[in-house]
Amino acid sequence: MSHARGVPASVSDSAFPGIDYARQTLAVAEADIRKLIHDPVELLTRMIQPVLWLLIFGQVFTRTHAIPTGGISYLDFMTPGVLAQSVLFGAIFYGISLIWERDLGIVHKFLVSPAARSSLVLGRAISSTVRSLCQMVLVYLLALLLQIHLHLSPLAIVGVVAAVIFGSAVFSTFSLIAACIVKSRERFMGIGQVLTMPLFFASNAIYPLALMPIWLRNLSRVNPLTYQVDALRSLMIVGGTTSFGLAPDFAFMAAALALLVAIATHLYPKIIT
Repeated sequence: MSHARGVPASVSDSAFPGIDYARQTLAVAEADIRKLIHDPVELLTRMIQPVLWLLIFGQVFTRTHAIPTGGISYLDFMTPGVLAQSVLFGAIFYGISLIWERDLGIVHKFLVSPAARSSLVLGRAISSTVRSLCQMVLVYLLALLLQIHLHLSPLAIVGVVAAVIFGSAVFSTFSLIAACIVKSRERFMGIGQVLTMPLFFASNAIYPLALMPIWLRNLSRVNPLTYQVDALRSLMIVGGTTSFGLAPDFAFMAAALALLVAIATHLYPKIIT
């Protein structure tokens, strides 16, 4: 990775290690974001899913009044869950790009660079958030068209952006771990399909925790998606409440991200072996 212009390499490395680390991380993220800009088809196809959930599933279940939602409509209740689901489904398959890059020899070039292994992982996690933020914009536009009662204050939107970024980073890093373990595109796609549905349904995305049996409720409490949805529901929806509190929600997601980055950093070089 290049050093700051006009700053000697020795000074840059010793006096500003944090700046070098940030530069390395952002360089990895920029490389992935450029690929998305040049080939946005995947992003467009991912946007179909929230449209179907809100326009079909949400409209039907709003009419049934079968699920208690704490005084808000079911469509309002599920909108944060649909956003979280879009983030999950987009991020959980992110690791397949790592397998492609290994086959093309790109991963080998990253691994022989002086960049820290954790910066390679964090850079990919950051780049995955671009897809998720695009999906967030779509969900907001759909919600406005459907007259869902949204918090539109700048502070609330900033909180939603933070929750989306954390969720995307958590699940994309989890995806990288899976890619490092299975190392095969075919196996990875199978693993991704197996993981997404349990993560989604073992959360509070489309029904409250109170409706779950005890064993599933306990499982949901160690599911990062539960905490992302909890934060989004409080921040996005007028009348939406949080079961755990915003501080515990973000603390859990931050802790999950730190743990997953540590695991992915350890496993990252093994993708080429």
